[in-house]
Amino acid sequence: MKKTKSILITGCSSGIGLCTAKGLQQRGYRVFAAARRAKDVSKLESQGLESILLDLDVSNSITTAVTTLFHQTGNELFALFNNAAYGQPGAVEDLSREVLRQQFETNLFGTHELTNLIIPVMRKQGYGRIIQNSSVLGLAALPFRGAYNASKFALEGLSDTLRLELQGSGIHVSLIEPGPIESRFRANSFAMFKQNIDRENSAHRDYYRGVETRLAKQGHAQPFTLPPEAVLKKVIHALESPRPKARYYVTVPTYLFGYARRLLSTRLLDKILLKVSSGENK
Repeated sequence: MKKTKSILITGCSSGIGLCTAKGLQQRGYRVFAAARRAKDVSKLESQGLESILLDLDVSNSITTAVTTLFHQTGNELFALFNNAAYGQPGAVEDLSREVLRQQFETNLFGTHELTNLIIPVMRKQGYGRIIQNSSVLGLAALPFRGAYNASKFALEGLSDTLRLELQGSGIHVSLIEPGPIESRFRANSFAMFKQNIDRENSAHRDYYRGVETRLAKQGHAQPFTLPPEAVLKKVIHALESPRPKARYYVTVPTYLFGYARRLLSTRLLDKILLKVSSGENK
């Protein structure tokens, strides 16, 4: 009898995480869908998913979640999909140390701590897949997204290093790099923007007015936006291919920026990125 493969997915309350959890469950995986709020855990369970409370900002929550997970799986896990993250908008000069630290706590430090608790079990069993949900902004930086850019660039570097260090262990590490995806990402970013950026006392206050108008728009998708199923497709390949890729591009902007970064000079790439940014609030 074929053994059911188990996977832990973080950030499953909506968007990519929820879509991936449902899609993989339908594909026959035993999915543990993690969320940081109890009400979201209950909602996931009501949809027929096994769910775990996991807040990446809190070490005790991570440890408890992993203990619960391995108790339910008998100390086995085929895959980990580190999906949970948020975007903190704002110019670099308007980011306090605490705001930048909080971005890294969720997008990097918590992910790193969780991964390090999973790796020993994967090493012992001799196999495993670790999939990191990065971003096009882990390849090329856009203005006024410095905190998010930095967290994703850091995730890319950490993941590249981990992939090298795990050679020969049977554990594969892959990065998913989406551009715009239909999700609550924009709404969550807008909330963090209002909470943490002093717009009126910033040298960028005129630009921020445009940011507020753009982020507040409901139902207005960015160009080239794809549904979360586009990410699910890449996750399936990373899970099931005997030779998973190190990187999976998702959406046209990721392909364009990925190639441009390799082919163009820094000066020319900067001009393109500034042009893209200058037009997005119109």
